[in-house]
Amino acid sequence: MTQVPEPDAPEGVDLERPNAARIYDWFLGGDANWAIDREFGERAVQTFPMIKTVARVGRDFLGRGVRYLARNGVEQFLDLGSGVPTVGNVHQVAASVNPNARCVYVDIEPVAVAHSQILLEREGVASRHAVLQGDLRNPSDIWRRALDTGVLDPNRPVGLIMVGVLYFLGPDEPAQQIVRQYLSLLPSGSYFLSSHLTGDGVPTNDAESRERIREQYKESSTPFHLRSRAEFSEFFEGLDLVEPGIAWLPEWHLDEAESKASKRLAPDPTFSGLIGGLGRKP
Repeated sequence: MTQVPEPDAPEGVDLERPNAARIYDWFLGGDANWAIDREFGERAVQTFPMIKTVARVGRDFLGRGVRYLARNGVEQFLDLGSGVPTVGNVHQVAASVNPNARCVYVDIEPVAVAHSQILLEREGVASRHAVLQGDLRNPSDIWRRALDTGVLDPNRPVGLIMVGVLYFLGPDEPAQQIVRQYLSLLPSGSYFLSSHLTGDGVPTNDAESRERIREQYKESSTPFHLRSRAEFSEFFEGLDLVEPGIAWLPEWHLDEAESKASKRLAPDPTFSGLIGGLGRKP
């Protein structure tokens, strides 16, 4: 059988190690990944068979959060660590509620940036949305460049999104300071939507499998770090939390869930190991 060659990678793509954005894309059934990412994903599924379902739970939470914000008057979004575009991208979800919604996507991975730009151009909406390659660890630079796109109005509320990305900031990085700086730049009435992996309250009967996944990610260019519920809650200090506050993702506004994955894990939401929240800046 003739082997189908891999597509050319965008400039700057590291194909020596698997990458979280491309692995996540594979978990969700996308095609913006390479053999090294798929091999990693296959091993992860063997180790933790429900990992694709957990990935979909995270994506589903993003969609519910964006819909909530769009229905509550937020018209512009800054999606940090946006990843490779797949089903239910922020601009699409927001536009389903408000056709005038705008979004700036930011990711450090060239594949994510390239595919996002292609999607916006293919949909004919590149004039209303934008995508940047950048490191979210540099808030002042990201904020300046996001405003330079002309997509965001700094005088109107912004939906700041950091879903499925903060756990890639290790314990030796100033994650709290980074989030705090972004929040300081946002105008009053803005919102912060985020999620995180945690070990707090997670079932221990499969602890060995979960730890093996963590070890496997250390082989990638993007190892992840768990934070406690208390540590995650600190990201929302000074914000007014939207009910139900910091919650397991399969529980957060589940009545609006369209994904079978979230409903599947709803009877035991702790299994996901994912918590999230939405806070409003006074």
